[in-house]
Amino acid sequence: MRRVQSAERVSQSDLSDNFVYQRSLLAYHRAAEMIGGTVLEIGSGSGYGVSLISPKCEKFLTIDKNIPPADLSVYPDVEFRQTKVPPLKGLDSNYFDFVISFQVIEHVKNDFLFLSEIHRVLKPGGKLLISTPNRKMSLTRNPWHVREYSVEEFRNLLSCEFSRVESFGVFGRQNVMEYYHRNRDAVRRITRLDPLDLQHRLPRWMLRIPYDILNRINRRRLLAENRELTSRITMKDYFIAPVSDDSFDLFYIAEK
Repeated sequence: MRRVQSAERVSQSDLSDNFVYQRSLLAYHRAAEMIGGTVLEIGSGSGYGVSLISPKCEKFLTIDKNIPPADLSVYPDVEFRQTKVPPLKGLDSNYFDFVISFQVIEHVKNDFLFLSEIHRVLKPGGKLLISTPNRKMSLTRNPWHVREYSVEEFRNLLSCEFSRVESFGVFGRQNVMEYYHRNRDAVRRITRLDPLDLQHRLPRWMLRIPYDILNRINRRRLLAENRELTSRITMKDYFIAPVSDDSFDLFYIAEK
């Protein structure tokens, strides 16, 4: 039986993921404009950000609980470690100039410890670049997420550890919003099949496989019905601006 690809591991080769992949790519491009020196990435994912980040660093360590499908050994001065977080085991305090972590914190049970450990390994004046979904733009419950944050909740959380927090959001232009609205309508049709609202009543572990199956079916159906719309979305159809409730992702910069 063919294993369903989890919606949490975005593929750059699966066109049905293009809407999410191009948005994820923007975060790495913005990070590449800002970073330098020693850099830690928490959450390698598929590894597609390494080619953008590694040329900007003196030393780049990227960690994930899973081994990325991309061969990271081809990049000089890049080290990959397979580990779960938090804590950040084996990493020295006050060592990194930058930490980047995109679409990870929503999966972490102890988000306070997660941020405390990032604060610990950053040099004084070092910066964390972090993104997470904006809860107010989510179309349904994602059982892979422990929690999602609002604009204020995420700012307040980061302010518990960091002296300065800049709040930005990732927004979509016209064709992105057209895709989003079609996706929203499709998700609403699916959730009508859940009159007892089990998606919010059942424990997360029970919902993960059904969620992945339905999400993958929905994305591929949207691709089949709107191939031109889906395929023509590029990173340039997203932009980063001061955060608001209608941003897809929260993109914050926190300074130690």
